[in-house]
Formats: sequence, C-alpha cells, structure tokens
Amino acid sequence: MSIRGYFWYNAPMENTRKLTQKIIAKLTENKQTITFAESCTGGRIAAEFTAVSGASNVLNGACITYSNEIKHQWLGVEKKVLETFGAVSRECVSQMLDGIIHMAEADYAIAVSGIAGPTGGTKFKPVGTVYIGILTPKYKEIYHCLFDGDREAVQQQSVAFAIEKLDLLLKI
Repeated sequence: MSIRGYFWYNAPMENTRKLTQKIIAKLTENKQTITFAESCTGGRIAAEFTAVSGASNVLNGACITYSNEIKHQWLGVEKKVLETFGAVSRECVSQMLDGIIHMAEADYAIAVSGIAGPTGGTKFKPVGTVYIGILTPKYKEIYHCLFDGDREAVQQQSVAFAIEKLDLLLKI
C-alpha cells in the first residue's frame, strides 16, 4: 500500500467525463469491474460513471456510506479505527476500500471520505480535507488531499481527482 502526501488541487471538470468514458472502455475491453464507497462525495463518482453509456458493463455497484455506523456495518470499518483516527483518515479509507471490493467482488475500487464543509473542519482537519483511495489488482493508493472552495467545489474536485488518479493507475 502506498500512502501519498497532501495534494492541493483544482481540477477542471471538463476532462472528467472524457476520462470516465476512457476508463469504462478500458475496463470493458479487459472484462474488469469497478465499485465505489463514497462519503463526502455522496454518490457523485457513481453518478459520473452512470452518466456514460456502457457503465453497466463495468460498474458492479456503489455505496454511499455517510455515517460512521454505516461505514462500520456495511464496509467493516473497525470501530476502533473510527474512534482513534476518525472517518476522515487514511486508515478509514483503506478499510472502506477493502470492504467495498469484497462486497462488490470488483477488480477496482475507489473510496472517498472527507470534510466538504462549510462546517465540520478542525485545526488538524480543515474543510477541504479529503482522503481518496484507489484499489487495483496491483496497488492500493491513498491520497491525502486539501481542496479549496465551497462544499460543491470540494466535492467536484474530489470526483475529478479520483477519476484522474484511477486513469493514471490503469496505465501502469
């Protein structure tokens, strides 16, 4: 597993749809599947994929696991992880990835947990703090991001970042 440091990012959403189409085509060609466990993005990654014709060839399903209790019940995130590190942590996102990949029996997974704002931030985890994890057959990457802007901007940047990183990992 690789843990990446902070990313400051301001992604244009125009590229996101094209990358999503490309990812769906590649996964379809390889007969592979994908799944998502989303918290602060509230299903926006799944929506980005289902907006593209052909998504049904690769998308096994997705979960919006907004509350800690649902992260625990559905994805198996340990209560100790949630109590010690919080839902907005690499440890939580790592377990979200493991839980959703097992639940959906997919080849690839994306998990996201963060603070979209405008409330909920702290000194150590300000608004815009988002952990994004990607699990592939070869890699588990977790990125610690700090996005700028209002709630919608943080959510959009999270979606764009996750899709761009998945595209890069598919090339490896």
